[in-house]
Amino acid sequence: MLKDFAKLQTFLTVVKEKSFSKASAKLGISQPAVTQQIKFIEDYLDTKVVERKKNGIRLTKEGEDLFRIATRLEKAIMNSEKELLKIINKDFTFVMGSSYAIGNYILPSYIGAIKDKINNEVHMQVAFSAEIIDQLEDKKIDIALIESPIFHDGIIYREWVEDELVIFSNQPIPKNLRKEDLYKFDWICRDENSHTRKLTSEVFEEIGVECSSFNVIGVVASTTAIKESITHAPKNGRPIVSVVSRHVISDEIENNTLYEARIKNYKITRKFYIAYSKERKHDAFIDNVVNFLLSIKV
Repeated sequence: MLKDFAKLQTFLTVVKEKSFSKASAKLGISQPAVTQQIKFIEDYLDTKVVERKKNGIRLTKEGEDLFRIATRLEKAIMNSEKELLKIINKDFTFVMGSSYAIGNYILPSYIGAIKDKINNEVHMQVAFSAEIIDQLEDKKIDIALIESPIFHDGIIYREWVEDELVIFSNQPIPKNLRKEDLYKFDWICRDENSHTRKLTSEVFEEIGVECSSFNVIGVVASTTAIKESITHAPKNGRPIVSVVSRHVISDEIENNTLYEARIKNYKITRKFYIAYSKERKHDAFIDNVVNFLLSIKV
């Protein structure tokens, strides 16, 4: 069994995720496949290693022993992969694709560190999440960072960081908005293909706000266009507002050049995701980049 570390890796993932279903999502295989691999280990060792509980899983004594051994093996393999990368020393360009908010306002700070991790050039492409996933499927990019999980077969999706959408303006506005306050602003909106717009519309509908009654003075195609439009909007008269990821305007909020607000008693959140091909789930370069991204605090 030691020659087939994939099954031990499945076992380690089940233990670390404390769940068969979460391990399935992380590994990009079906839950029955996870169960089958754990059963193979138990049949091979002729002992029970994992017990399922209502609130997760519990290791047997033999399972705890196996976990210690498998952890040592995993560490040795990871160290060996690092040495292999030094030997291979491929000269290639690692291409990352990302949606607008991530690519323009989060990822640039980490490109240098990612380059050091894989010892190769890193390029970045920015587009809508759906377009980035299409590029991933067409093998035009190596890894994708997206704002919405557009699920396709053959792709592994990993939850990355939590994002919050806020209403913002270049004029001071109440920090906690009642739903009737939303009709008192002029609005600049994202185009209909934007995940931000779709999510915001769903939230407004849920709380009983009619977006069709807003005074919309413009529709733009990107996060940067939204930010620039609000930043340079007139500061007299009705506030002009829009909705954007808080990551996009964090510096301006701190410097008091833009002002943020939230709907009273409501928080609009979403997850950013890392996505990559199932075919490359054991690729050392992908592993290095994914593990680095999961380790950073955005």
